[in-house]
Amino acid sequence: MDRFIPIWDLDYARSVLTPLSNDTQTMPSLSSDTYRQVLAEVMNMNNRRILSYKKKPYEPVEYWPSSSKHPSSDLQYLKLLKPKRHIPQSPDSERDAPGLVENFGLNLLDWGSANVLAIALGNSVYLWDTSGGNVSKLVTVDDEIGPVTSLSWAPDRGHIAIGLNNSEVQLWDGASKQRLSTIRGYHKSRVGSMDWNNHNILTTGGRDGKIVNTDVRIKSGVIGAYRGHKQEVCGLRWSASGEKLASGGEDKLVHLWDMSMASSNSRTNKWLHRLKDHTSAVRALAWCPFLSDLLATGGGGKRDRKIKFWSSETGECLKSLDTGSEVCALLWNKNERELLSSHGSPQNQLVLWTYPSMFKIAELYDHTSRVLYMTPSPDGCTVATAAGAQGHEKLNSWNVFGDPKVAKPAPKVKQEPFARVSLIRKTLPYSMATRVGGSYFKFRYEVGRHWWAGGKTAFNKNWSSLFVGQKDAFHELDKFLIKIAELTGHTSRVLYMTQSPDGCTVATAAGDETLKFWNV
Repeated sequence: MDRFIPIWDLDYARSVLTPLSNDTQTMPSLSSDTYRQVLAEVMNMNNRRILSYKKKPYEPVEYWPSSSKHPSSDLQYLKLLKPKRHIPQSPDSERDAPGLVENFGLNLLDWGSANVLAIALGNSVYLWDTSGGNVSKLVTVDDEIGPVTSLSWAPDRGHIAIGLNNSEVQLWDGASKQRLSTIRGYHKSRVGSMDWNNHNILTTGGRDGKIVNTDVRIKSGVIGAYRGHKQEVCGLRWSASGEKLASGGEDKLVHLWDMSMASSNSRTNKWLHRLKDHTSAVRALAWCPFLSDLLATGGGGKRDRKIKFWSSETGECLKSLDTGSEVCALLWNKNERELLSSHGSPQNQLVLWTYPSMFKIAELYDHTSRVLYMTPSPDGCTVATAAGAQGHEKLNSWNVFGDPKVAKPAPKVKQEPFARVSLIRKTLPYSMATRVGGSYFKFRYEVGRHWWAGGKTAFNKNWSSLFVGQKDAFHELDKFLIKIAELTGHTSRVLYMTQSPDGCTVATAAGDETLKFWNV
């Protein structure tokens, strides 16, 4: 018997389910439905696959599960969930952020790949090295061109782009704190959103509703533009592949763009899809890391309050969830199927959701005003948030996604000489005799149909190759005795062979009265 078969003894089961007690209790009837239901769960009688050899049918990937697969209430389902990790209910660190501008159209916080967090406070940009704890000022701009309205680190590089209120964009080196270039003349008003496509393409969105792609490597860097929003562009996000761009605007619209459709003519409208279901401005955009064509968006304002999921292939809204409060930002967990959202009034909280069930795992409270700015750490485990009205600005970090997973190193396998005996026997029949002097052997080796005994052989210094002198030929074999090369030059049998002291050159002598050197 190769599997467990439950015991169908009702009397025994009854004794297990009803422990001994001094109190007189009414014993449940064997025929009651409650008793039989509990009995079935304890004895694993609900498992219909016992002794069943049918294969489980293939289930297609679902963006959103049907409601019949889950209990009717959140509370009932959460009782069935086992916590995967501890989620702290308070931030790991708190810092004051005086001068933080609270504006739905701005993006003032970003965490770079070098583990440096950048935050814009009024006219200044500060860099916080989260590894060492050092805080330094990168730049303070003049009042005529400020304040800073957006910033974004280039992926895998130490460059940071800074958008300004006067429509300019400055590119800075974060390490040397030197300005590299200034991009101007492509927007008519403030640049409130930006994102990078790979290392060199910077995409900016302005209050003029225009989206511009700039190649920062060239002087006249504009390589394309998108025009579809009628009001300010509040959010921009490139997909992981760099092929699709999502943009959200003050006009309540979400556009999906193709990289190849960017046009130098700003009047050309070539969006893939225009998504109109939101009823307030949209700045929260997040591409799913495990379903590449799934986009999550969040609506701001008290009228919307919804998280929506879209297929970027068809433009279809797959699901809409009312969160109960303004949605300011969205982040996917890179290691688990989870989505984190930040909110405004009335509670100004962070909410961690499971996907695709979208049940709440945790709610985190600390901010006293809407949490507009949120960014993940490079390892994807920690999240930084910034919020606050004047006089109560605060920058927090949360260990909400758990510790990074460290891959276990593979055990080292020591390779023994001639470990593949079966392969040797099938490839080259042979027989070895006594070892003679250092690494030399007498050897019997079959070449074609003829056996040759008495040829001289030698291993190289690292024991990875074997050299064999044969009649009219000189062979190099690997340690499994598989032929690597065949060198010809002598006209009679190669009786004599020796190595140089460094083990790199081989000298051979044969009956044709010639001495040859081989750099094998």
